[in-house]
Amino acid sequence: MAYTETTTTGYGTRVGRSFRSIGSGFLLFIAATALLWWNEGRAVKTEKMLDEAGSAYVEMENPNKKDASLEGELICGTAMATTEDSLSDAQFGIGAKAISLRRTVEYYQWVEHSQEQKEDKFGGKEVTTTTYTYTKEWVSSPVESSNFKDQAYQNKNMVLTTIENSEQWAENVSFGAYQLTESLIHRISSREGMDLTLAEDLLRQFDKNAQTAYERFYGVQKSAQPAPQQPAEAPAIPDSVRALLSDSAKAVLDSLQAVNDSIRKAMENAENKKDLEYVHVANNILYFGRVPGAPEVGDVRVIFDKVVPAKVTVMAVVDGDSFKPYKAKNGKRFQTLVMGKRSGDEIIDAEKSVNGMFLWALRIIGILMVISGLKGIFGFIETILKVVPFIAGIFGWGVGVVCTVIGVVWSLIVIALAWLFYRPLLGISLLVLAGFLVWVFAFKGKDKLKELAANARKKDAAPAAVTE
Repeated sequence: MAYTETTTTGYGTRVGRSFRSIGSGFLLFIAATALLWWNEGRAVKTEKMLDEAGSAYVEMENPNKKDASLEGELICGTAMATTEDSLSDAQFGIGAKAISLRRTVEYYQWVEHSQEQKEDKFGGKEVTTTTYTYTKEWVSSPVESSNFKDQAYQNKNMVLTTIENSEQWAENVSFGAYQLTESLIHRISSREGMDLTLAEDLLRQFDKNAQTAYERFYGVQKSAQPAPQQPAEAPAIPDSVRALLSDSAKAVLDSLQAVNDSIRKAMENAENKKDLEYVHVANNILYFGRVPGAPEVGDVRVIFDKVVPAKVTVMAVVDGDSFKPYKAKNGKRFQTLVMGKRSGDEIIDAEKSVNGMFLWALRIIGILMVISGLKGIFGFIETILKVVPFIAGIFGWGVGVVCTVIGVVWSLIVIALAWLFYRPLLGISLLVLAGFLVWVFAFKGKDKLKELAANARKKDAAPAAVTE
């Protein structure tokens, strides 16, 4: 069930905040302008670097054999990335010969979500209604529930155990006859689950600790199980009596004693190997909880995976028995590793696509930041008019439209100036577009307002003419 909280902010407080936001609005506007300029330069430099690399690289025909003629050359080659390094997770006593070994931990917790709804009141007050809802989710770290707004959910979280995430990488990874650098190694993504074989004693210790935590929080005791009946020990036969027995009788007695001992050991082993109640292992997951298929708050799952040897393609400069980044004439550096077999042209085209997407993503972010900065600068005017919410709403809509238009125009001017600096032809085209928008907004908008005013006067004059 949702929990709501209502707060009221006075008119004076709102006006004070709006004036303080002018400074942050200016800072945001300046930061956005700098971001737009930097982004255009970055994109142009990156594209030029990729064009240069695309015409400079040579194919490495056989990475399994060192070629002195390739020293210092930008190469593109495909080979298996392999390692002889053994990585281990000391906490769980497992290991593997792998490029990487990773442990990821997730906790099943109550999570608080909030949603705000604001309403202006006459007199300039603002009423904020915050609705809090709670759901059970798998999260990457324990959630502190003591700070939840709804008291019904406070202190509802616990964990059966806390375990840190962990990731290890091999230091020595071969690429044919060459060695990969750390940055290239970390680009290998051939991950797969790691089958777990954990020590029985360790699992029992985990189970005991998890049981203690579970019972402390839930107050549920583990169901008592009757101790298995041990086989009765065969009565000891005095040596004086044993001496009177025949050899065959002695052999029968010894055989019976051996069977009795075997049964006792089997029952002890069965008791020791009974199923663990609070710890379960399945494939690459170690699960802390009673029923993995029906998680309870406090359950924890630890996922183990590894990066295995795989075929990769490297594009970098040969540096002895290893590699280094390619340095273009403009100072930009480039090296990459991709999974599978790829040609140099395919890699360059893919990098150009990424560069283009990054360019437009930062453009959009920069434009939105410019608009937000302008709204922060001029937002105080709307706040002052909040005494009458209806009027403030109309004026605020107008301020928003003006800030949006000015923000887009300003962003286009900044982008155009940046392109004038880096690429003059396209920069001139963008300046023309920005000028056209200014003309439409400044002059055509004014003409439209005059036309609307004239139409309104005609409508007001029409009834008077009919009366005469």
